[in-house]
Amino acid sequence: MADDLDAELALAGKEADKDAEIERIRGVFKNDAYAVLDLQPGVPENDIKKCYRTKSLLIHPDKTTNPNAPDAFDRLKKAQTVLLDDKLRAELDENISDARMLLMREKKLTADDEETRGPEFLKEWRKKTIWVIMDNESRKQRQMKAAMREEGRQQKKEDEELAERKRKREHDDAWDKTREQRIGSWRDFQQGKKPEPEGGKKKKKKVKALG
Repeated sequence: MADDLDAELALAGKEADKDAEIERIRGVFKNDAYAVLDLQPGVPENDIKKCYRTKSLLIHPDKTTNPNAPDAFDRLKKAQTVLLDDKLRAELDENISDARMLLMREKKLTADDEETRGPEFLKEWRKKTIWVIMDNESRKQRQMKAAMREEGRQQKKEDEELAERKRKREHDDAWDKTREQRIGSWRDFQQGKKPEPEGGKKKKKKVKALG
């Protein structure tokens, strides 16, 4: 009986740990991969893989009935992908560095100031990091939209030029097709011939005799 109770308590404890980790992951800024994995910038790649494995086994949708597990697991997977990609990780590190610099500038601090190592500064640093990431993302979206508009204008210009070339080509083809007719008409004019009416020679009207 005691063994069964201990087992139930242990299972309940594990479920509570899973729920807590799932809510933690869903409660942090999802575009900050370090925050999702609960790691600090500069951590070695092996530590990233180890941390991901531990957390993924804990919150895997197949291991818990928590309805938010799939979302948390997807965020965890994406965070690992970012930190294991040199380009994406470098971009994130740059955003974090910019956030620290901006915060220090606002507070008029230097790297040697003790305040920059305190918990309050670290908390504000994380908030500033979120702002920098979102600001850069908005800028990317604006640049992308501007590029798409420019691409649209360029495509429209190319389409108009293509249509104009087609119109000119059709005009030239039509002109070439009527060349012989124009040459013949000119020769007749030079020789004093009058152009025949449409439908062949015009029939003379018969004059009726009077009386």
